[in-house]
Amino acid sequence: MLSILKRVSSSMASTPSFSNSLSKFVMDSSNCFGSSRRLFTLAQQLCGYTHPPTFDDEETAGKVVSQVGFAESATPIVHQSETFRPKRAAVLVCLFEGNDGDLRVILTKRSSGLSTHSGEVSLPGGKAEEGDANDAETATREAKEEIGLDPSLVNVVTFLEPFLSKHLLRVIPVIGILYDNKAFKPAPNADEVEAVFDAPLEMFIKDENRRAEEREWMGEKYLIHYFDYETNNNKYVIWGLTAGILIRAASVVYRTSPAFLEQNPKFKVPRVVDKDTLTP
Repeated sequence: MLSILKRVSSSMASTPSFSNSLSKFVMDSSNCFGSSRRLFTLAQQLCGYTHPPTFDDEETAGKVVSQVGFAESATPIVHQSETFRPKRAAVLVCLFEGNDGDLRVILTKRSSGLSTHSGEVSLPGGKAEEGDANDAETATREAKEEIGLDPSLVNVVTFLEPFLSKHLLRVIPVIGILYDNKAFKPAPNADEVEAVFDAPLEMFIKDENRRAEEREWMGEKYLIHYFDYETNNNKYVIWGLTAGILIRAASVVYRTSPAFLEQNPKFKVPRVVDKDTLTP
């Protein structure tokens, strides 16, 4: 599977050659999903997914990015990619089938000692490094470093459109399927991760245990979503960029819109990125 990952890049995600090779990979690897027909069917479904166009795509001049956990396709504006080149990162949306047959996603609580986003819930992932062949490799490498998830256990099946973080980091969500969750023994890196847990993916399109906060930036109002979740007597709040990515992932997987108003912003790409550009 690692050889497949090395040939995959997010820039190829919407091309026919990528779709065909990845579909063949899933078909050839159907035995990886064991007795779970649902996971195999999900993999086939996601292989056919093409995210909305972004400013990486030649045909989308006039499209640009949005902000703080919102996808790049949210707002059409003047194409300014020559003046706005955020650093790249990738996160792993790792799905598996729970004991009750529900789809679940692996999450982490970041260490309280980290300089940014300390103590917050996040998806495994991080910034791209020079040796990474593509976004899939970035996401799976970071997952291994952070929580000890062996990349060979994960089948990467698709990518979501890029998101922007609060600090204008361009984040590529990589969706992978963990076909044997019992083979995964979490080994969190204490310097980065305080806890590893999982949550039902479907909760991110339901209007339960959810609250929202209206914010404003550059004259545009938008909603930040917060999901409250409790497991094993531990309480977590999943919000911001992570919540935005999971709302989109759940919408794609379940092929339905969330049961609540997302209220995406209508931000324009900033001509100059400075301290005043960062969102509140």
